[in-house]
Amino acid sequence: MSWRDLYCGELSKDQNDTRVTVDCWVATRRNQGGLVFVDMRDHPGKLQLVVNPERAPDAQTAAHEIRNEFVIQAEGEVVARAPEAVNPNLPTGEVEVQVDTLRILSRSTPLPFQLDEEHVDETLRLRYRWLDMRRERMQHNFRVSHAVIAAIRRSMDDQRFVDVWTPSMTRGTPEGARDFLVPVRLQPGKFFALAQSPQLFKQLCMIGGIDRYYQIATCWRDEDLRADRQFEFRQLDLEMAFVEREEVLDVMENAVVASFEAVGREAPSRPFPRLGYDEAMAKYGSDKPDLRFGMEIQDATAVTRESEFGVFRSAPCVRYIVAPRVFSRAELARLEELAKEWGAKGLAYVLVDDSGERRSPIAKFLSDSELASFEVPAGSTILFGAGEEAMVARVLGLLRLHVARELGLIDPSLDVFHWIIDFPLFEQDEESGQWTFLHHPFTAPMPGDELWDESSPVGVRGQHYDLVWNGWELGSGSIRIHDVEMQERVFRTMGLSDEEADSKFGFLLEALAMGAPPHGGFAMGIERFLALMASEPDIRQVIAFPKVSSGSDPLTGAPTPMPNDVLRELGIGALEPESSSSR
Repeated sequence: MSWRDLYCGELSKDQNDTRVTVDCWVATRRNQGGLVFVDMRDHPGKLQLVVNPERAPDAQTAAHEIRNEFVIQAEGEVVARAPEAVNPNLPTGEVEVQVDTLRILSRSTPLPFQLDEEHVDETLRLRYRWLDMRRERMQHNFRVSHAVIAAIRRSMDDQRFVDVWTPSMTRGTPEGARDFLVPVRLQPGKFFALAQSPQLFKQLCMIGGIDRYYQIATCWRDEDLRADRQFEFRQLDLEMAFVEREEVLDVMENAVVASFEAVGREAPSRPFPRLGYDEAMAKYGSDKPDLRFGMEIQDATAVTRESEFGVFRSAPCVRYIVAPRVFSRAELARLEELAKEWGAKGLAYVLVDDSGERRSPIAKFLSDSELASFEVPAGSTILFGAGEEAMVARVLGLLRLHVARELGLIDPSLDVFHWIIDFPLFEQDEESGQWTFLHHPFTAPMPGDELWDESSPVGVRGQHYDLVWNGWELGSGSIRIHDVEMQERVFRTMGLSDEEADSKFGFLLEALAMGAPPHGGFAMGIERFLALMASEPDIRQVIAFPKVSSGSDPLTGAPTPMPNDVLRELGIGALEPESSSSR
């Protein structure tokens, strides 16, 4: 038995006057003057069936029973549509099938939403994900996903990488997020951690002689969910021995270009631009700037050192952006609210009207030379940030993005890729004052920065690099530490004693002491990449069965409580949640 001869969306006038068998879902049914028209749908497209009672009375009886999302099988003759009935919007719009036999293969209960319905609540969509997956949007996304993953694998194979599978259950290591823990029945009181990344395993592959490793790895991180984050996700994970930074970047650029070509999109030109971390923070207030528009942050610290405006004069950093609009009072009030939410104490501004006149509550405190230093076109607003450098960068960076979106300055047709390089190796925790890693503790310092002060490693640069696409960080990588003594120095700088470092990373230190080659790598978030490839606003739209922001799965109802006897067998117990009154 053959269920079908071809997909519904594949029929064309080339099949005219032939007999076919097709089967799939019912999209719509219409009764018109005794004839029944049925639109069948599968992932390549739609096909119109015509059921004529004079030609096929039994088929008409079945046609009156069918409803949307029934699964049916039809057998009949492909014929050309009448000229006035041609639908130029459908690939199959020149033909239809005159049905001789119609079978109902599967019926559907009443639907919670129609597949062509817009603005369906996302939780409802995820509760009935099997239905949502039939929609054209989701079918497109999953096929883009397949094409991209296949292209990445071909690219890695062409570049002589070896696909190596590494464990998901491992030992917890400090990687910046909480671990998901797995109790071990055979060893009560002990736990595996689900791997946040294969970082240490891929470094061990280098030491083990697999000089070009990769995998499409599944990773787990217990973090709050958002548009670009899920508990579990995939990443293109790669590592290379005997390489410099530029060789790693070249491999990733090859994979990106191959992915664009696989889905028929114009690939970004290579090499992707390189932007230093300090320059990115100074010009854009972000280490993942969106470069599809200008509005760069400009510095006014030097010119305001003698200012009569005390806020500027006393601030260690004064910077500004120029928005191409004269904002109203209400708009300025809203921008100030946002600036305060992001850490500023206020938002100073200067309006430059269409005649070039400058107006501001602070104008009387600014000298002519100060005002003249701000080269601003008419019809603009200068927005200032003053205070500590980190706060000023953060606030102006977020204002830059907000204003650009509000004013429509971002061209959505552009695909701008760039690398951020030359990151600090360490950063200081604001609360504890303890130094910690910016990327991860296995990143090598820049040549010339190897001999840092372990108590205060200010200014030490790391061989860390990020790939950014239209303001989304796709992933990170670095040249790794391959010298055991340098690795121990990093751990000491982070406040780990030699005993603590050996307890947590003894296996890595032992491996590094047994002939570790220079090596480096990268990890790119697959779902983030796919979301942008499919022009989706969040990664849930490219994941078959995602979680919602609460961490729950509307489809299965997970997570769920477990019986006490199961917990006892695992050697663990569940605490009762604290009531709000007892907190």
